[in-house]
Amino acid sequence: MTKLIVICGATATGKSGLALALALRLGSVIISADSRQVYREFNIGTAKPTLAEQKLVPHYLIDICDPINIMTVADYQEQAQALINFPSHLFLPPLSLSPPLLMVGGTGLYIRSIVQGMKIPRVAPQTRLRSQLESLGQPQLYAMLQQVDPVVTQKIHPNDLVRTLRALEVYYVTGHPISEQQGENPPDYPILQIGLDCNVEKLSARIKQRTEQMIADGLVAEVEYLCQKYGADLSLLNTLGYQEIKQYLAGNISLEEAIELTILHTRQFAKRQRTWFKAYPQIEWFDADDPNLLEKGWQRINEFLNSTSK
Repeated sequence: MTKLIVICGATATGKSGLALALALRLGSVIISADSRQVYREFNIGTAKPTLAEQKLVPHYLIDICDPINIMTVADYQEQAQALINFPSHLFLPPLSLSPPLLMVGGTGLYIRSIVQGMKIPRVAPQTRLRSQLESLGQPQLYAMLQQVDPVVTQKIHPNDLVRTLRALEVYYVTGHPISEQQGENPPDYPILQIGLDCNVEKLSARIKQRTEQMIADGLVAEVEYLCQKYGADLSLLNTLGYQEIKQYLAGNISLEEAIELTILHTRQFAKRQRTWFKAYPQIEWFDADDPNLLEKGWQRINEFLNSTSK
């Protein structure tokens, strides 16, 4: 039976390092759950595992999409479920002895799509339709949504333009309200969810250190290359770590200001991640700064494996 171990939490909590150590002990593979690591060439700013780390342990769902394309949650779910449900090409037979799979990342929606079996409408983004709708303004869009899908408006704030647009987009493309196409179908295989966290001060220090390391590793050169190759208007270049360095390259701010902004925005992002993950009681939390973290995680995983083998 397939068994899944999820390692999640806010950015810079050490998820990748713990997962690598555990995967080596288990003889397992890692399935990434990071919404930016799926894109090719976006490496340093996304804290993508190095080539050396990927040689140590096979990583999946990394570098699977060109930056000019869009990887939707539905796309991710489909590929992740294929790996989890049919792992025959991940391990050598006999499959009955195959180790559990490790899913690692901080994109909560990716993880939720798997562990809770979210039903996601297969509707690709409609650029022209969205542009036409946006021109109407959020108040009118929300009123339109209340007419065609009053159920979903109970879950969408009147000022939430992104979710309002998506709900209208699904309705106009499929002819059915998005609320009728959503829901959950949880998988039947055992899942252990491990969350990493630490106090705010320590997390802030971790974020500062990692940002400075990204600069030392060549983040500025990476952003410059990506801007030259794809154009500065590429949507991915407006994401965390890239947009700030892009401002520096444009001469709008100094490198020191770009670094400080990146640290600030990363802290804000981490706060949102912590809020998201804390809402799920299934996650078992471990102190990211515990010197015995690996051994404690290893012990919990063995308890999980033993209990699900009976």
